[in-house]
Amino acid sequence: MSSPPSPEAAGAVVPVRPFRARAMLILWPSFVMAGVLEALVFVVVDATTLHWFGAEPLQWSVSAVYSVTFLIFWGVIATSGAITQLLEAPGPEPHR
Repeated sequence: MSSPPSPEAAGAVVPVRPFRARAMLILWPSFVMAGVLEALVFVVVDATTLHWFGAEPLQWSVSAVYSVTFLIFWGVIATSGAITQLLEAPGPEPHR
């Protein structure tokens, strides 16, 4: 059995999601995965013993280290999702 053609293949106009909906499709899963990644990293790494590129230890509080790394993880994962959204967007019609 073959699957029915997608709306794009059938020539139907697919509505574009509003920006807010597209942003939430990127930000919510990346938020959850940043939390998972941070938990996995800090199970192995002690936040109080971090050094800045081998130099002196960071003089940050543990909560500051957790917060900054969470935001870095969230930004990287969200950027990946945003790039995926941009690549998935339909391009111009091919010339015939």
